[in-house]
Amino acid sequence: MEPTTSEPRIGDAFGRTLQRCWAAGMAPGAAFEITERDDGYISTADALRYFTPLDDLSDLDQTAVALARGRILDVGTGAGRHALALQQQGKDVVGLDPSPGAVEVACQRGVAAELGSIAHPPEGIGTFDTLLLLGNNLGLLQGAQAAPGVLRQLASLARPGALLIGTGMDPAGSDPDHAAYQDRNRIRGRMPGQIRMRVRGGAVATEWFDYLLLNPHELDRLIQPSPWRWETIHEQGPKYLAVLHLNPS
Repeated sequence: MEPTTSEPRIGDAFGRTLQRCWAAGMAPGAAFEITERDDGYISTADALRYFTPLDDLSDLDQTAVALARGRILDVGTGAGRHALALQQQGKDVVGLDPSPGAVEVACQRGVAAELGSIAHPPEGIGTFDTLLLLGNNLGLLQGAQAAPGVLRQLASLARPGALLIGTGMDPAGSDPDHAAYQDRNRIRGRMPGQIRMRVRGGAVATEWFDYLLLNPHELDRLIQPSPWRWETIHEQGPKYLAVLHLNPS
């Protein structure tokens, strides 16, 4: 009999990966996050990185945790690594994630996590003094067309004078596989670091979604028409931490 191939069924592949890692006692190698790009490129990473304790967070993440103030929204909280670090410092934080499995794991770890997204926040979640987009989650800006709407939606969750603190990565200098993909993006009129991807887990996959790697100059262009303005930036090689504030006008 000839082997058959079919598309994976749509489901919470990311949440399932975190649940496996959590159930295995966060043992190294217990679960791997598999991501698939729309050109067929596959990458894997140990899911243990989503459980990094405060002392082992990157310098940029620790700076973000220190800068966060007031009522804090941890967007894309995952297993809650940043939210837990904030709680350890006595800060008031709510985690937000569209993955039911991730929210379940974060809640089991003691995070006040809620199911939702920037575009579809939970009813009654309120507003915040700091919004965090850590773990390279400036990528949630998606691309030049989607970014203005995402930035407006973030502003709708923010109190006057709020901070938006996020980490990103400059895609320049990537290996040839990534460089070719960036050239393909340019030809198609997309931003070079705009990635069409999905998360895989066994026979399950998430829906395809856009994720954005961008340098600080590209970020500056995206925020120009938005209600957000630069506060400061912390750079560490190709990675950086951007601190923006809500324009009072």
